[in-house]
Amino acid sequence: MASLICGSVAYDTIMGFGGQFADQILPDQLHILNVSFLVPSMRRDFGGCAGNIAYALKQLGGEPVPLAAIGDDGEPYLAHLRAQGITTQGVRAVPGTFTAQAMIMTDRDNNQITAFHPGAMQHAHEQVVPELPGLRVAILAPDGREATLTHAEQLQAHGVPFVFDPGQGLPMFDGPTLDGLVAKADWITVNDYEARMLCDRLQTNEAELSRRVRGLVVTLGAQGCTVWEAGQATSVPGVVADAVVDPTGCGDAWRGAFLHGLEQGWSLVRCAELGNRIGALKVAVQGPQNYTVDAQMLATWLA
Repeated sequence: MASLICGSVAYDTIMGFGGQFADQILPDQLHILNVSFLVPSMRRDFGGCAGNIAYALKQLGGEPVPLAAIGDDGEPYLAHLRAQGITTQGVRAVPGTFTAQAMIMTDRDNNQITAFHPGAMQHAHEQVVPELPGLRVAILAPDGREATLTHAEQLQAHGVPFVFDPGQGLPMFDGPTLDGLVAKADWITVNDYEARMLCDRLQTNEAELSRRVRGLVVTLGAQGCTVWEAGQATSVPGVVADAVVDPTGCGDAWRGAFLHGLEQGWSLVRCAELGNRIGALKVAVQGPQNYTVDAQMLATWLA
């Protein structure tokens, strides 16, 4: 049983700002914004939506197949994936490019400012959705614009049900393009801000949008999420984390768990419940791929 994960593989450079962004930015001076933040702490992690989702799914016993592109600097990432037992057959190296890079600055309230260099991800559309035995489900995580459109068409042609997860890539698509992507998708996952943007561009609301797919899930951070099915909403409470250390990759951890539930044929509410647990586990750990799910912990959750 395999799950295809279309999206970015990236290096995350994560910097910690000890203050609050709001104290450094003057709202009435945004037209001449020129700010500098002192970031005493910095680290580099393996990240990117496809990498993070694959890591979460593997932690839960799944068989993720990332479909992504890396640059000349990507060999350490490939070695990392292999060390986790994650196949790299769908990850292609693009000569003359950098692997995608995310520069993330987090303040003491866990607000984030991110700069993203797509690098090799701009060639992700050249990767073809493979015909894999046992492929049960796929996810279209944030990726290059052309890659998202191309892979949606290929997944539909192969008859593979997939989750449309536009994330931070949502602004790349206008209303008619989003309409076409939704028409091909089986499920949609977005956070509350993205849900509002998506509905605005489609000139609809969450209830009506959920009637166009098998399910719509709107994540709400620590508050959990709302599962929409056929116009009806179910609130799934959040899970209290042991500590709030680093929010980077929490949404991807949630999506890896959600994908695992879809593989098993669970209800969307049960998928979301597991997602909330994995998101809470991840937020207590620095970096997007440094938490672990042991067998006893998972068995307790699933009992």
